[in-house]
Amino acid sequence: MDRFLLVFVGGGLGSALRYLVSVSLARVLPTFPLGTLCVNLVGSLLMGLLMQIALSSSAFSPSVRLTLTTGFVGGFTTYSTFNYETTKLLQDGSAAVAFANLSATLFGCLLAGIAGAWLGQRLVTP
Repeated sequence: MDRFLLVFVGGGLGSALRYLVSVSLARVLPTFPLGTLCVNLVGSLLMGLLMQIALSSSAFSPSVRLTLTTGFVGGFTTYSTFNYETTKLLQDGSAAVAFANLSATLFGCLLAGIAGAWLGQRLVTP
């Protein structure tokens, strides 16, 4: 039950922050799902960073790792919203914007995850 509560709290904080980021960035660029892209890019970077540090060192206990990764980052990132927004763009006839979102998310998140793991390795390796 303790692990469940850790994921619950971390996920709640991540989801609340995702909402704030998405609402704020929707004002900047209302025709593109910038908020969802940003949370997924940052989340991919954080996941790579946190997992690399957690698995390469004793910096985090298993409970902290669970709270930060499955909880916070899991709540912060969102595939379902990305999928909905991309599908909606296609339905609205904005195929080029949908493709840009798809490409930026796919390649950007992959690169962000690699960058996070690289950064994590640099932080734990003397």
